[in-house]
Amino acid sequence: MIETRTFAFIKTEKKLIKLFFDDISVIKGLGNYVEVLTINKNKYIYYKTLKDLIENLPDEFMRVHNSYIVNLTNIESFEDNHLISGDLKITVAKSYKECLQTALGKMML
Repeated sequence: MIETRTFAFIKTEKKLIKLFFDDISVIKGLGNYVEVLTINKNKYIYYKTLKDLIENLPDEFMRVHNSYIVNLTNIESFEDNHLISGDLKITVAKSYKECLQTALGKMML
């Protein structure tokens, strides 16, 4: 049986913080840093690239733009190339749109 991790630790401001994947809504790339936004409106910035990060995230996370990874379980809607997650409106890049639609299609009733 494969153990499914539900959380990870990130190093930010000289301490390790436990983050549950379910609490993450959006991860924004800032060059060599990423900003993790949670559903509780917390923000954590730490040293990591989006490219490195996406490889270590569970399947519900998807890159939708050069600067954004979203947690599909925390998306409220998708319309006109924009994902809505809380107060955020994220543009979905053309190159990621088809992949996103396929993933959302698998989650439809």
